[in-house]
This record gives sequence, C-alpha cells and structure tokens, in this order.
Amino acid sequence: MQNPVTVEVTRGNQVESAHRGLAVIVDGDGAVMFEAGDIATAVFPRSACKAMQALPLVESGAADAYGFGDRELALACSSHNGEDAHVELAASMLSRAGRDAGTLECGAHWSFDEATLIHQARTLERPTALHNNCSGKHSGFVCACCHIGYDPKGYVGYDHPLQADIRGAMESLTGAALGHDNCGTDGCSIPTYAVPLKGLAHGFARMATGTGLEPVRARASRRLLDACMAEPFYVAGTKRFCTRLMQAVPGKIFAKTGAEGVFCAVLPDTGVSIAVKCEDGSTRAAEAMIAALLARQFEKDSAEQASLMAMANHSMRNWNGMHVGDVRVTDVLFG
Repeated sequence: MQNPVTVEVTRGNQVESAHRGLAVIVDGDGAVMFEAGDIATAVFPRSACKAMQALPLVESGAADAYGFGDRELALACSSHNGEDAHVELAASMLSRAGRDAGTLECGAHWSFDEATLIHQARTLERPTALHNNCSGKHSGFVCACCHIGYDPKGYVGYDHPLQADIRGAMESLTGAALGHDNCGTDGCSIPTYAVPLKGLAHGFARMATGTGLEPVRARASRRLLDACMAEPFYVAGTKRFCTRLMQAVPGKIFAKTGAEGVFCAVLPDTGVSIAVKCEDGSTRAAEAMIAALLARQFEKDSAEQASLMAMANHSMRNWNGMHVGDVRVTDVLFG
C-alpha cells in the first residue's frame, strides 16, 4: 500500500514538498486507536528506543549502585547536543564505575547543534567520545557492564552479553523477534533492529503501564520514563524538539526522536503510545507528525492542544525574518 501524505511544506501559496508517512496510536493494551499507512512495516527505531536499551542499567542494580538519579537516567536515554552539562554528566557517570572516555566505543563527533558547535570550536581542539550525542547511553552501557561483571571491551558488538540483554528486553516489549536477519548497525556502532511500527508503539505502552511485564522490568521502565520527563534537558538539550515537547506539557509526555524520520511518544498516565515514521527520513516531518498526534490526546481547544499544534503547524522565515512558507500536517493526522 502507498502511505499517505502526512505533512506538507508550502512556499508562497504552493506546496513545495510533500512527505508521506506511517503512524500508529495504541492504548495500554496495544489496541490500535488510530493508524495511517502500513503500520506493519518494519522500521529501524534508531535512537527512539534508547529508553528500552537503558533497561539493563536499571534492572541490574547498576543505576542504584552508582547513585544515579533522574539526570543520569535521562542522559542514558538521550541523544544530546554535547552541551557542557551533558559532557560533564557523562564523564561523571563513567567515573563512578572507575572508567573514563577511553572506554567508550561510540566514536567522536562535533555537536549537530549550531550554537553548541560554535562553542566547542572555540574551546576544544577536537571532540572526544564524551561529545558524541550517544555518550550518555554508552556511559550507561559501560556502567551496566562493570556492575554486572561483563568485560566492557567490545560492548557494542552483537555477540556481547550486554547486547544480548538489550535484545531480550526489546523483544519482551515489542513482541518482535530480533536477530541477524533484521539487524543493522547504528551510527554509534551498536546493533539496531527493524521492528513493526505497531510493535514499537506497543513496547512504549508496556513501559508506561507495565502490562505483561515482570515486576522488575515494569518498575525499571516507568522509572526511566519518569526520569526523562523530570529532566527533559538531559534527553536532548537547548531548543531540541524532544525537550520542547516534554516541557510543553510537563510530566505528561515522554518523547524521543530517532534518525531517519522516526519519533515515539507515550502519555504514561493513560498508557497511550504513538510511533511515527516519515517515509523519506525527514526529521522536520516526523516532528510535525508526532506533535499533531500528541495534540489529539488532549481536550479540544485546551492550552495543551494549542501548544502542541503550534509545534506541528508552524511558519518558516528566511534570513531576513520574512515569512516564506509553512510546515503543516494534513487532515490524515489531524482533521
């Protein structure tokens, strides 16, 4: 089937770009409340599933052993800007396990955020692995290994016992079988698995409600979601969309982006979970999609709905500040 156009970008009075996508909303039991496009399509969640990947850190007792609070757990689920506070906290996490940046296997890169990149260029000769947007997640991986007794060396590999633990956790949440056949390599070098979009949404619903999960996993799941909602800056950073969504309705929304147009969100109080994929990989379109579908979950004409719809439908301005067009969701998502 052909996925519908979910987002349009205008210039003047013409549609300049149209983005096709697939989206699903499920309740706490996994029942489909809304769907658009082929929700059985397997997609790579990429960074959208970092909260799932952080489960061994909490379930093993490592988070408690190293005294991690909400900020550390949020960073373990993050794709951060590499701002000073992010880098310092990742280093602190590693130091509590007796490790440093040399243990990280995520690689190094300059920040993707312009303001942070300029700051880094002025203050650094070159970035380290701590500046990688995934350094919080990888610091969590290293800490989990050290506490459990796994050798951290090679922790990014498919056959490492930590990755086997993560694979098992994700299977229990999404209901998908994960293995070599649906495995790719993520930008930070760990395995990433293609799962049906509906299963991805259901996995986050399970994390929010604990339905069908063992008590330890249910508690760990909710603890991670709550930490991210409590400390949204550490999930992404200044002006980032994940952070802005969670700040728009404090304590009510968990949201996490992934590369190539994937976005997931859940309302823990109700267990309602959303997953979207922009077919062409556009982050701009995925952001509009997730904001519109979140807006559907709030009372009509409420301040929460208005705030979220303003993030879904917004104007574009050129370098002189002139209004040149708009990003808008179609009636497929919010009629």
